[in-house]
Amino acid sequence: MAHPAFKSQPPAQTYGVVSFPARHVMLVVFTRPRALNAMTSAGEYELEALFAWYDKEPSLRCAIVTGAGRAFCAGMDLKEWNQRSLRRAAGESEDRPMNPPSGFGALSRRHGKKPVIAAVNGLAFGGGMEILANLDLVVAAKSAVFALSEAKRGVVPNAGSLPRLVRTFGRPRTMQLALTGRSITAAEAKEWGLLNAITDDNADDCPVLERPVVKAALDYAVAIAGNSPDSVIIARASIIAGWEDGSAENASRLNCEKWDEHLDDSENMSEGLLAFVEKRAPKWVDSKL
Repeated sequence: MAHPAFKSQPPAQTYGVVSFPARHVMLVVFTRPRALNAMTSAGEYELEALFAWYDKEPSLRCAIVTGAGRAFCAGMDLKEWNQRSLRRAAGESEDRPMNPPSGFGALSRRHGKKPVIAAVNGLAFGGGMEILANLDLVVAAKSAVFALSEAKRGVVPNAGSLPRLVRTFGRPRTMQLALTGRSITAAEAKEWGLLNAITDDNADDCPVLERPVVKAALDYAVAIAGNSPDSVIIARASIIAGWEDGSAENASRLNCEKWDEHLDDSENMSEGLLAFVEKRAPKWVDSKL
C-alpha cells in the first residue's frame, strides 16, 4: 500500500481494503462479504483513522466507498451488538462507545474536509443506509436495495441518519422508511433524492474496478479531482453548512467569514484566473487549507 507521493502512509486496515485507482483518488472496499460487510466496532475505528488521514493527506482530493460481494453494507455486526448489550446488562463497562465520534463506519456523522462518494453495489441496510444519508454523492447499481430495518430488531438508527434523511426525503417518506422497516429499490431511492445516478448491475465475478457502479463513481471522483482542490473543499463546506444549519443566509455569512480570505490568498485561485486569461488548462497545486 506504500505510495511515494504521500506525506505519510495510510493507517492499517483489516475491514477496508484501500487502493488508489486514479490520481488524487482513494477507493475503500468494505471487505467482509460473508457477513454482508456488517461492521464490527473495531472496523469502524479503523475507518475513522483512515478518513482522518485522508483529510490530512494533501495529494488526495476525493474518496469512494463500496462493498465486496453482493452487499454495500448490512449495518452493525448484530452478534457483537448483542454481546455488548449482555455485558451492559451485567454491569460491565466498555472501553469506548460502539461508534466513533464520526458516526457509523466513521461516515454517518462525518463532516470532514474532502468529499466521499458511495458506489452502492448491493444491499445497504441499517448502518449502511446511515452512511449514505451523509455522503456527498451516491451512485447505485439498479438492483441495489435500501432499508432502515432497525425497528425489526428492537434498535434505532441513531447514528445520524434520521435528522439528515428527513431533509432529503421529507417527513412522510422518512417516517415510512424508519417506522415500517421496509426496503426501497434504487429507482425509489433516486426518486426520493438519495441517488445521483443508477447504473447497470455487474456479473458476480466482476472485479471491483470493472463494476459499472464503481466506474460511474470513479468518473465523478476524477471530475472532482480535476478541479481546484481549494474550491472543492470550500464549496462542500458551504453546502454542508446550509444543510446542517438550516439558514441559508447564516451559512453564507459564516462561510464567507471563514473562507474568503483563504481563497483570495490561495495559489489555486490565482492559477485558475491566470489560466483562463492565458487560455490554457490550470495546473492546480495540493490544497493548503
